[in-house]
Amino acid sequence: MNALTTTFVRRLRQRDEAAWFELWQDFGPAIRFQLSKWGGGRIGFETVQDLTQDTLAALSKCIERYDPSRGARFSTWLLSIAKHTLSDEFDRRNAQKRNRGVKPLSLDERIDSSQVGLEVDEIFEQRMFAAKICAAIRKTEAEVDFVQFQVWRMRTLDNLSGKEVSSALGISEPTVSRHMARVRDHLKQQIVEVVMQYSFTPEEEAETQRAGLTGSESEFDEAVSDLYHAHQIFLGEESGGRT
Repeated sequence: MNALTTTFVRRLRQRDEAAWFELWQDFGPAIRFQLSKWGGGRIGFETVQDLTQDTLAALSKCIERYDPSRGARFSTWLLSIAKHTLSDEFDRRNAQKRNRGVKPLSLDERIDSSQVGLEVDEIFEQRMFAAKICAAIRKTEAEVDFVQFQVWRMRTLDNLSGKEVSSALGISEPTVSRHMARVRDHLKQQIVEVVMQYSFTPEEEAETQRAGLTGSESEFDEAVSDLYHAHQIFLGEESGGRT
């Protein structure tokens, strides 16, 4: 693991509340979404919420035994814990059904086979990576000048022209360009740090390149915007699916 990942894992092992909140805020929605899909409509939102908390609680125990030399992806490790957590829930339900004389679900019935495997892993990886980018955006917003961030947000996320931003904020177009450059540079560094923090393997560390975040300034802005909006759509779907 790199230095940032090692530091973050150490914070988790030390029960650093801020580190655990970061984990919940950044990846809680993706875990809930995956658990809901695996549940196949058999578990409601409150149960999914509880299972997500159980997943992170299980992770807090596993973190003590985690061996970084095994090279497991962070997202894969987290997903595996979530699977075991859901399996335990179905085992508990099956035990209750056996006591009532009801036939328990088979292993195939527990988790829809169409929702398991490489396809789901790829979707989960996409959710996780987009969450990392949004975490970097939040950190950038908290650290840069308010007006500078609004310029970047309006240009990049709202897709307004420099002239439109200039008119809306009452600043010159050259100032808009300078603010854009400053926030973009800060965000690039934050993305590197966030991705590295949650990267347990070289493949994870290379995610930014695969996502188009190492190209030109316009390519970087477009890639960030696409990831941000994809994540917002996902969060809306995840929130709308609560029952």
